[in-house]
Amino acid sequence: MIFESHAHYDDDAFDEDRESLIESLQENRIEYVINVGASMESTEQTYELAKKYPFIYAAVGVHPSDTFPLTDKDMNRLKELAADEKVVAIGEIGLDYYWDEPDREIQKKWFKRQIELAKEVDLPIIIHSREAAKDTLDILHEYDTGNYKGVMHCFSYSPEIAREVVKMGFYIGVGGVCTYKNAKKLVEVVEEIPLEHILLETDCPYLTPVPYRGKRNSSLYLPYVVEKIAEIKGVTTDEVERVTYENAMKLFLNK
Repeated sequence: MIFESHAHYDDDAFDEDRESLIESLQENRIEYVINVGASMESTEQTYELAKKYPFIYAAVGVHPSDTFPLTDKDMNRLKELAADEKVVAIGEIGLDYYWDEPDREIQKKWFKRQIELAKEVDLPIIIHSREAAKDTLDILHEYDTGNYKGVMHCFSYSPEIAREVVKMGFYIGVGGVCTYKNAKKLVEVVEEIPLEHILLETDCPYLTPVPYRGKRNSSLYLPYVVEKIAEIKGVTTDEVERVTYENAMKLFLNK
């Protein structure tokens, strides 16, 4: 069984076949899915998906690229949603310096506010961090009280940073990028980080693994990620599925 820890089935890319695709997942051994909010609008859509499908759970939060219009009212709404048993994380939250907007201070403000919310409601965080390693780590250390729970999704940094993130209590999210020819750094991270600290994810509809790179991604392609991780670590695909499943169950469902 496979636990998909990061999907965006609310995305427009799934408008034509969302229902049939989602209904096919469990038939293909995708046991659970965390659908992740990226804006206030997508968070509401994510919540509705989680309420509709028993095996889908929601993460509610706002991606750094969508933080400019945020208000205190939005934080109150996230807190309301977080009270529902189908909401199991705050995310995706973090910093993205690939683009010039929103201003970095705005991103940092709302990253901190959403970390505070996660601690208040006692939920794990799903972190998005791109080209912002130092500021991300500085903020995480600022709020570290020794009880962090969460995952740095779509990990793109060095093994050294991965070790620091794991030491703080986080998992590393690994998806289709690990199958790419230019993914040397991520392969090194997977080699070095114990399987007990890795989660499977797609970030679908994005980052489709080889051999389907360039097409729309979905949880149905996770076996290709499993195969690559097994190859890198020299273990069986069954072992990768079992351990990553247990990791996600522990983090998101407290089981």
